[in-house]
Amino acid sequence: MTATTEAQKISFKDGKIIVPNKVILPFIEGDGTGPDITRAARKVLDAAIRIVYKGEKEINWLEVLAGEKAYNSTKSWLPAETLEKIREYKVAIKGPLTTPTGSGIRSLNVALRQIFDLYACVRPIKHFEGVPTPTKHPELVDLVIFRENTEDVYSGIEFKPGSDEAVKLIAFLKELKQDVREGSGVGIKPISEFGSKRLVRKAIEYAMKNKKPSVTLVHKGNIMKYTEGAFCEWGYEVADKEFPDYIVTEKDIREKYNGKIPEGKIVFKDRIADNMFQQLLIRPGEYSIIATTNLNGDYLSDACAAQVGGLGIAPGANMGDEIAIFEATHGTAPKYANLDKVNPGSMILSGVMMFDYFGWEKASQLILEAIAKTIKQKKVTYDLERQMTGAMLLKTSEFADAIIENMK
Repeated sequence: MTATTEAQKISFKDGKIIVPNKVILPFIEGDGTGPDITRAARKVLDAAIRIVYKGEKEINWLEVLAGEKAYNSTKSWLPAETLEKIREYKVAIKGPLTTPTGSGIRSLNVALRQIFDLYACVRPIKHFEGVPTPTKHPELVDLVIFRENTEDVYSGIEFKPGSDEAVKLIAFLKELKQDVREGSGVGIKPISEFGSKRLVRKAIEYAMKNKKPSVTLVHKGNIMKYTEGAFCEWGYEVADKEFPDYIVTEKDIREKYNGKIPEGKIVFKDRIADNMFQQLLIRPGEYSIIATTNLNGDYLSDACAAQVGGLGIAPGANMGDEIAIFEATHGTAPKYANLDKVNPGSMILSGVMMFDYFGWEKASQLILEAIAKTIKQKKVTYDLERQMTGAMLLKTSEFADAIIENMK
């Protein structure tokens, strides 16, 4: 379905989203397997809306171009028109995009995050019963990672070994009594109070809205005291000054409440990054919302996804204050392009996140229940079928059809 004059744009009032019943939604098909999974996801999302809202609500899909498809038709990997449409319509959903070779854009995904200041990468991670995993108790993994999206290593401030910039920066660092070997590549890792606080604030607000029991800051502040350590300190400041009626720290629980969590309070805690990897393997049930810096969040997101079955069923969103882009979190897998083969779960579940963002929870819940039922029936795509005994191998499109059948 294409955008019609009857459909309307998403807007915001006093910081709150206003979603019309018939909403215009830009989408980027994506590269490689993108067209296959995008078709499947659109089919499932449209079906859920029809079944739940019976014509009252509707998505009017508006294709915008990025990646190889954009380059082939416009000679631009990320056309200005696409950026204008996303800015105008506020929300978009996208398939995986290739990284251009020999282009000034290092990553289209990173470019979109920076252009629209999508400072929170939000990754819910939960196990579906029956999905094969390498862990003994994947059902204990039920968390959402809020990863800062614009600073840290994603700021892209680095200089090639031997370049004039690197030589000048090394010389300057030596003036500051910092010893850097000649010939080094040099990168800068900025972490700001502003960027840290708004990320932590968003994580806490999500925990409050969704009645989650805890928020955990993950950092490497024991070593990098003025970047990662500052992130942790600023996070506690947000909790203490902005949410004192909702938050209780682990220290407070020990010292003020005799080790018992006060009813209705969200536990606020922090963990060192390397320890957190171990914690999420042996005690994942103790964590529900994680707020962390960019690189830590990059590693943790994929590691947690592996615990519940991989990126094929791991959704994600890049969110700012008034613009959000929901996306498949895996790569383009070009060797499977146009084979109707890969798992569309990541993009479908990103659509579920989008429906929750819209306030269309009945449709998102229907899809979740149907996916769970389909997997229990062992009707799955090749990535899961090859690990399951007695499973039925389905194509991308057939998996979508099976989900829809289980929604009826």
